[in-house]
Amino acid sequence: MTQDAAATHAFLDPEDSLERQNEKLIQIVDALVRQVERGGSGSGEAYAQFRRAALLEEQVQARTVELENALEMLNRSNARLAQAMRETEAARRDLSTAIETVQEGFAMFDLSGAMVMCNSRFGMHMEDLRDTLRPGLRFDDYIAHVAGSRSLSLPPGETPQMWQARRLARHDDRHAIFNVSLAGDHWVQVSQHRTPGGGTVIMQTDVTDMIRAERQARERMLDDQSRMARATLDHIKQGICIFDGRLRLAGWNDGLSQLMGVPTPRLRRGLQFPALWRMIDQDFGLDGDMTMQRLTTWVEAPVARQPLRFRMRSEDQRFIDASAQQMPDGGFVFSFTDITAERRAIRDLARTNEALEERVRARTLELEDALERAGRANASRSRFVAATSHDLLQPLSAANLFLSALAYDDPANREVLGKAHDALHSVEAILHALLDISKLELGHASMDVGPVALGPVLAQLHDQFALQAQAKGLRLDIVPTGLVVSSDRTYLKRVLQNLIGNAVRYTGTGRVLVGVRRRGGAAVVEVWDTGPGIAEEDMQTIFREFSRLNARASASEGMGLGLAIVERACAILGHPLDLASEPGRFTRFSVGVPVTIARAPDAEAPGRALSETGGGPEQVALLVENDAEVRRAMCHLLERWGLTVLDVESGEAALMLLDETGAEPDFLLVDQQLGAGMTGLDTIAALRLLLPDRPLRLVTADRSPELRDAARQAGVTILPKPVSTHDLRRFLGRGG
Repeated sequence: MTQDAAATHAFLDPEDSLERQNEKLIQIVDALVRQVERGGSGSGEAYAQFRRAALLEEQVQARTVELENALEMLNRSNARLAQAMRETEAARRDLSTAIETVQEGFAMFDLSGAMVMCNSRFGMHMEDLRDTLRPGLRFDDYIAHVAGSRSLSLPPGETPQMWQARRLARHDDRHAIFNVSLAGDHWVQVSQHRTPGGGTVIMQTDVTDMIRAERQARERMLDDQSRMARATLDHIKQGICIFDGRLRLAGWNDGLSQLMGVPTPRLRRGLQFPALWRMIDQDFGLDGDMTMQRLTTWVEAPVARQPLRFRMRSEDQRFIDASAQQMPDGGFVFSFTDITAERRAIRDLARTNEALEERVRARTLELEDALERAGRANASRSRFVAATSHDLLQPLSAANLFLSALAYDDPANREVLGKAHDALHSVEAILHALLDISKLELGHASMDVGPVALGPVLAQLHDQFALQAQAKGLRLDIVPTGLVVSSDRTYLKRVLQNLIGNAVRYTGTGRVLVGVRRRGGAAVVEVWDTGPGIAEEDMQTIFREFSRLNARASASEGMGLGLAIVERACAILGHPLDLASEPGRFTRFSVGVPVTIARAPDAEAPGRALSETGGGPEQVALLVENDAEVRRAMCHLLERWGLTVLDVESGEAALMLLDETGAEPDFLLVDQQLGAGMTGLDTIAALRLLLPDRPLRLVTADRSPELRDAARQAGVTILPKPVSTHDLRRFLGRGG
């Protein structure tokens, strides 16, 4: 900026308006122009002044433009402000109109508590507040006016100050809805809500008609309830009397007069309790531990009374059960029930019970005698079954051995001998089933639960039924498994044997499948077949003894004991048994057995192997058997297999023979029942001292748990009679 311009600016006040600054600049320019016209002090100075005048004129023009622009902007702002004010006023008028159309009373208070607006219905039914309801009214002042209004109906015992304090306390709530009672039986519901900006909106709704309707409905309901209560009291058999908090009679029913002997004319409202009780006491006295002092104390108690119950009795032995209960209003109700019939019934029942107890004692003695006789009969039956089975199994064993020997000697008649052999096996199976069901019924079955490898058991059953299934054209599949379960090996095998045998026997075409599923801690052995199936109504029948669904089945195919044995054995072992079937499609039996991590005992190794054509004179078997026929049949069969047999009839004879001859037989077959002398186990114990480590078997038809336990403790394996040639060949090492 030049020095002249700076000097010019020195004459201007920045706080002056643009018009004032322009006026000063024009005055300065005029003065400079006049000075130039007078000539000044020279041409140079005149030129400088001229330049300053030109600059000042430029500044004046620029300030003039700026002033014009500012004025234009101010005019536009004023126009927009005026438009906004017009719109605001229109919105306010629309809001006021809308609020006025609302049927409820409406008012709004701002954050500071001042009234912003309200409609004409606000403060309804309170004409003395009309002049005070104006914008700017403080909320506290509004509540004070309402509390002092003559139109406000205060609850009993409440002052205007108390009402005002209670109303102001509700102002702190974010949302509040309550009813206000007004003079003339009018009611207004007040809904007060806080706005997001912190203000307050109040809505007032006239609910007079609603409350009056509710009141009328409640009164009608109370009248109906009163009539129903009265009708109920008159129809119940008990005597009822109701007293208010001042011990005055307020209600009763006809049963009170009829039951307690109180004359109806003497019953009236307001009758004091002592007067009524004196009338009752004329016929009935207190019974048991109840006293008049205790009853009076309960009636006159000023605090809450506990329920009271006692008995009363008349001179003619009528019994009354009395009970008293406090009511919410401080009164109480008494009820009286005639229990004379019940007391007499109890007395008669006591006498009857005494007679029944005497009869029960007599019948108990009779039952004990009957149970004792039944026990003796069961024991006798058990001994009979055991003895009979031994006597029957002995000749069956001999016949079986003779047939095996004949089949070896006479191949031409092997088919006929095979059928005879099968018939003997059927008889043997029936005897075994009878023995098993007898033991299971009597609880004499000895269960030796331990680790059992399922794989070998299923493999043996496959070998047993493979030929039978093949002969019928069935496909028998048994899925191998490596699971070890916890069970009794003998009875588990018997259960699966019966299930697989039934499946093969009753399946005409198709397949029999046996597999094991692992479910949690259990192995579920499932036997599936494509047989005729079992109807749902027959699923319980099949587990009964001697029950067969196929009536055409012959006795050689079983006597209907297999599934009965399965059910009882599974129940004793605790193995869940399940059956599912669809007639015409399939049948599935499943047995759940717990899986164990213990290792199953190794299968017993067979005896030293013999050649199929004979083993030479050094292969000798010692047979100790007291039954001549069985001994002869066993010798005949063993000799056909190439063994030299030393047969004796008693343990003493066996020891004498070995002592005299010095013979050392390779196999020992010893019967258990050898007459009056040594038993089979005694004989085996003595032979082990002479011939240690010799393969041996205890041959017996005795299946008692005692013998089984004794053999296990002695480490002796039992070969049951009738002797299976398959098991005998395995023992001798000659293959299956």
